Amino acid sequence: MRVHRLTASTYRLPMSQPWDIDVTCQYLIVTELESSDGLVGQGFSWTPQIGALAIQTMIEEDCRPFVEGGPVAPEAVWDRLWWRLREAGAGGITTLAIAAVDTALWDLTAKRAGSSLVDLIGRQRDQVPVYASGVNRHLSLAELEEQARRWVAAGHTRFKIKVGRPELDEDVERVAAVRRIIGPDRVLMIDANQLWDVPAARRAAKALSAFDIHWLEEPLPADDTQGYAHLRQAIDIPIATGESLYTERQFRDLLAAGGCDFVQPNVCRVGGITPFLRIARLARTFDIPVMPHLLPDISGQLALCLPLPALVEDIDSASLDALGALSRPSGVTLTSDGLRAATPPGHGLAFATDRLTRVTRTSRS
Repeated sequence: MRVHRLTASTYRLPMSQPWDIDVTCQYLIVTELESSDGLVGQGFSWTPQIGALAIQTMIEEDCRPFVEGGPVAPEAVWDRLWWRLREAGAGGITTLAIAAVDTALWDLTAKRAGSSLVDLIGRQRDQVPVYASGVNRHLSLAELEEQARRWVAAGHTRFKIKVGRPELDEDVERVAAVRRIIGPDRVLMIDANQLWDVPAARRAAKALSAFDIHWLEEPLPADDTQGYAHLRQAIDIPIATGESLYTERQFRDLLAAGGCDFVQPNVCRVGGITPFLRIARLARTFDIPVMPHLLPDISGQLALCLPLPALVEDIDSASLDALGALSRPSGVTLTSDGLRAATPPGHGLAFATDRLTRVTRTSRS
């Protein structure tokens, strides 16, 4: 069986709740991969702001000539593409482009087997817990409190908010307010999005540890492996990171350095399902749980297959379903109780390309 055809298109997905004044939409790069017997798999990649058309161009100009005529085998294709494209960089556009091909190959493989993606990989649990999350650093304190009350009213028991305001006292005030609203027994995580250096992170952790923080996410620049190792030894709050890493070697170095308590690969940024599963197996050897980053429509399916228990992020209005990107229900259900997946053969994600706003080089200019 060979790959007959690979196509790619880019679409703009407006957000009902912008992440900031300059993040009002997300970009979806959709691939279709047809095998020589006519079976079609759909894949995708994703970016909130930067590089969507660059990803599409790499798929069309560099992936397609190499993939068409080749095998329909996700892991074999991934390794061949990696060696071919790595000259363009070890991550970023390179892995985001490979992800769109890899996800389509896994969809195709599961469809050929007559199996859901979850059951093809190996379902280890029927449900994974979710946590309510928001991009809310820009919200006023009153708006943040209202968001937290809405999450509680919806039945959530796990929450994550952003920290990293200009003054540490502001962060303390905001975290204290959310803790009062959710109560002492619910889980609370905080996310600094790489805004601090080691001394600032140590001061913040000391000030915020009184609020029973489940994890502190991305306190340092993502590639500061030694900084994470030093910080982890210096603070009491567990550290989560990895969403901004791109390669298996970066995750290996982070884990070997003892730089985190939870690791958070993003399935698109790392290059798709194939490397995501490899990173999960690597993390297991260090007894570090994998907490998939964003994209619950696909990340939740992978979380059901992880060797160690996981949490899935339910970020306000940011799933592919909530963004209106799907033409029909995928079979992935996300509630305050947890995420379940009962998809048709494949990953179940059918993209509504006929009604999405297509982005081209002309439309972006």
